[in-house]
Amino acid sequence: MQARTPEDSKTTLTDLVLPSETNPLNNLFGGELLARMDRAASIAARRHSRRIVVTASVNHVAFNKAVPLGSVVTVEAKVSRAFKSSMEIYIDVWVEDRESGERSKANEAIYTFVAVDETGTPVAIPPLEPETELEKKRYEAALRRKQLSLVLAGKMKPSEATELKALFVNS
Repeated sequence: MQARTPEDSKTTLTDLVLPSETNPLNNLFGGELLARMDRAASIAARRHSRRIVVTASVNHVAFNKAVPLGSVVTVEAKVSRAFKSSMEIYIDVWVEDRESGERSKANEAIYTFVAVDETGTPVAIPPLEPETELEKKRYEAALRRKQLSLVLAGKMKPSEATELKALFVNS
């Protein structure tokens, strides 16, 4: 299977925040943003794997900045690491200033998707070759996040989590 790059999976969704999508403070509902991130991540995972994909987990979400009514919000998703059948998708959320047009990062998230066949059975996916420094950093960190998740779920012994152990070993 030929490796793909994060850029091959890049997905950008841009939309306007409408009144029906806001809370009493006139900011985008968190759940609405989660749905937008899930859609973008799903497309990125499908572009990488060329298979049916399902959300396996939402590993991290940071609501760092409110997204006000009327804002232009852009969700960017890329595969940050591919494993056997699962993929970690890193999502950045940007908001445009209404007057200057400048973009600022508002939120981020990390989702995991699994590629499956028509019966829902996990299938092998292509490897990922990061290119930029940021892609390489996210790629390396993805393995640590996966090992931590497996240890916390009782599916991996802490002694087997080599990438996590490396963080705590004095050099």
